Amino acid sequence: MSTRAPSLPAFAVACLGIFSYSIMDALMKYLSLQSGAYSAVLWRSVAGVALVGAIFIARGHRWPGGAALKLHVLRGLAAGLSVLLFFWGLVRVPMAQAVALTFLAPLIALFLAGALLKERIGRGAVIGSLVASAGVLVIALGQSRAGASPDLLLGSGAVVLASVLYAISLILLRQQAQVASPLEVTLFTSVVIGALLLAGAPWFAVWPSVAQLPWIALAAVIGSASAFALAWAYARAEAQLLSMVEYTAFIWAAILGYLIFGERVSGFTVMGAVLIIIGCLLAVRGNTPPAPQTEAAA
Repeated sequence: MSTRAPSLPAFAVACLGIFSYSIMDALMKYLSLQSGAYSAVLWRSVAGVALVGAIFIARGHRWPGGAALKLHVLRGLAAGLSVLLFFWGLVRVPMAQAVALTFLAPLIALFLAGALLKERIGRGAVIGSLVASAGVLVIALGQSRAGASPDLLLGSGAVVLASVLYAISLILLRQQAQVASPLEVTLFTSVVIGALLLAGAPWFAVWPSVAQLPWIALAAVIGSASAFALAWAYARAEAQLLSMVEYTAFIWAAILGYLIFGERVSGFTVMGAVLIIIGCLLAVRGNTPPAPQTEAAA
């Protein structure tokens, strides 16, 4: 069976992965508010490496080859910078609004899929990008009308930049998933992120308190499970189509943000998110090539 055709199991597993990530986002926002985004991401990565590394060794997996290792490093760098920027911004921006801005990632991934994976880019991508851009402007308008603080504006900018890097990591994930197992992808992404952040640990890291340790461990478990689920799904569906699952995160972010942090979602944020989603859907619908009558097994 070809991995080019998205399947219902892959879609369902990806949805579960996004739901899990939303829970982890809430945990990481809580930890970032206490110790800063840098330390929260660092210790979660260290815990993730310990957890997944033990499973990797116990199952007798071998060290990856040169091609896979290169992809692990590249995606780890993109994902690490994206995660750091996202959680830095998440401390300053309500969860639902931050997630709405990250919806730009699938659209960016669509264009990158054409450039890097040679997936066809159609006229719909241009139309969709204009609609999605209007959605970002609506969210920005809502911020200006509400008298947004400099911190909120900086946080929003960091989230947008994080979405660009996340789009790059989605494309690299599609390539990773073709040459490595989900467990290997999950482990080495955490290894690279952890190594990247450890370089600055003597200057920026804050040691976690005893009370924070269970939450760090829980974030690592949920994050690793989510990464495993998405790696499994991306091995079985095209990046430009499966990335649409990201939109379910807005619902979970709105619910968790309200229940845990008392954050209310403004009408501008909802309207902007809807426009961004419509833009991305227009882009994908107008960009999906007709199914071939015959196709060789991948």
